[in-house]
Amino acid sequence: MRRFCLILALSLLAGLSLVRPGFAVNPDEVLADPALETRAREISLELRCLVCQNQSIDDSNADLARDLRLLVRERLKEGDSNEQVLDYVVSRYGEFVLLKPRFSVRTVLLWGTPVAILMIGIVAIVLGARGRRGRRAPPVLSADEQAEIERLMKRGE
Repeated sequence: MRRFCLILALSLLAGLSLVRPGFAVNPDEVLADPALETRAREISLELRCLVCQNQSIDDSNADLARDLRLLVRERLKEGDSNEQVLDYVVSRYGEFVLLKPRFSVRTVLLWGTPVAILMIGIVAIVLGARGRRGRRAPPVLSADEQAEIERLMKRGE
């Protein structure tokens, strides 16, 4: 029985590893030229569905994703390069449409600002702790206490 369960579990895992997500590209969207279609699919995998937000336009069934897929194919038919198509879509929808944002000053600020704030906070805490330790003034003794210390020190000699 135990062996049967193990075989069943392994078979299920093997079957699940063969499952691939279904693409939402409709047959009427596919370009006749296989090279252009391959490029369109590559570009579509880089663009975010603005409705679903966690899917590429190639994986999404949303109407806006379909419109974007058609737009990509139109631009490719007109002779645009992959980069020109991406630039065109970004100019219309903004950087958010890219699943992998481009490296730019804006991206560095977006990702670097929290790290910089954290580092500034750590430095401020460390400097504040050091400053408090060094600022402790020795206790002020009254005249009676000072006299008692001197008497005890003379006795110890």
